[in-house]
Amino acid sequence: MNRVLLLAIIMLMAIPASITSTAKETNKETIVLTVNPPMSCQNCENKIKSNIRFEKGVGKIVTDLKAQTVTVTFDPRKTDKEKIIKAFKKIGYTASESCLKNQEASESGECCRQESADCH
Repeated sequence: MNRVLLLAIIMLMAIPASITSTAKETNKETIVLTVNPPMSCQNCENKIKSNIRFEKGVGKIVTDLKAQTVTVTFDPRKTDKEKIIKAFKKIGYTASESCLKNQEASESGECCRQESADCH
């Protein structure tokens, strides 16, 4: 009887924790950037990942050497696209929003067809 009661209490305590973590995930935005100079090796990727992660609000950074993109997922309540782009300048890169909207577009080769000279 005591074990059942203890198990019920533990399960009730776990429910708010899972709701909170789900709520945090929904408040994320993603930006796909291209950088200059281009990334040419694992060291370039590591430099970007190890420095940009310190920008307040940045959650996930995915680099893609083949597509030459950096995908950053961030909390818009703590940072914004402009601050992330400025963080790249601090480490010697010029970052600009890619015409590829997301990683799937990058992998499929689709372009968002924005009115930009950078889109192809």
